[in-house]
Amino acid sequence: MLIKALRGHLAEFGIIAAQGSAGVKTVIEAFHTAQDSVPALARRALHGLIDQMRVLAKEIDKIEVQILAWHKNNEASRRLAAIPGIGPITASAITAVMPDATVFSSGRSFAAWLGLTPRSHSSGGKDKLVGISKQADGCIRRLLVIGATAVIRRARQDNASKSWAAKLLTRKPARLVSVALANKTARIAWALLARNEIYAVPARAA
Repeated sequence: MLIKALRGHLAEFGIIAAQGSAGVKTVIEAFHTAQDSVPALARRALHGLIDQMRVLAKEIDKIEVQILAWHKNNEASRRLAAIPGIGPITASAITAVMPDATVFSSGRSFAAWLGLTPRSHSSGGKDKLVGISKQADGCIRRLLVIGATAVIRRARQDNASKSWAAKLLTRKPARLVSVALANKTARIAWALLARNEIYAVPARAA
């Protein structure tokens, strides 16, 4: 929210930079360079936003250190982090939300609870799948989709990849594949926790 507010206000003064974390740093540097051309009241307000962002960034760093320490001492969380697309933050979040995987009857029910399964819509006697059902824990859903997007990016760079995601990318849009892969990842996570298993990398077909 702070980044969006800063970008929006700076854009009114013609100070614009690319999206992403690198873009935030660039737009702040551009503001410092051009701040003499910005009205005094606006300049003070913009400096206040930047100061809040810096304080928040430090607090986030502190929380991440605590989460990583918890993750390293939690066997289930460490097992989840072995799954492609799941890092310590996502693994910790899933483990904290689902300490007992058997509360869900299957990986599909866990993925559905996260809102990663297609919604059914009936029209004219025909059933259609229209998007995903955004329910339950949106934070974990976002983390899984972000992780899946990173996996897909790597799959695209590997022209020789025979992974499930790489094959699906030849037929479907990247956004849809990200959600589908996040769904698959959620099911794998449930299976590892419910069966107390360790992730094994699938063998590639010749």
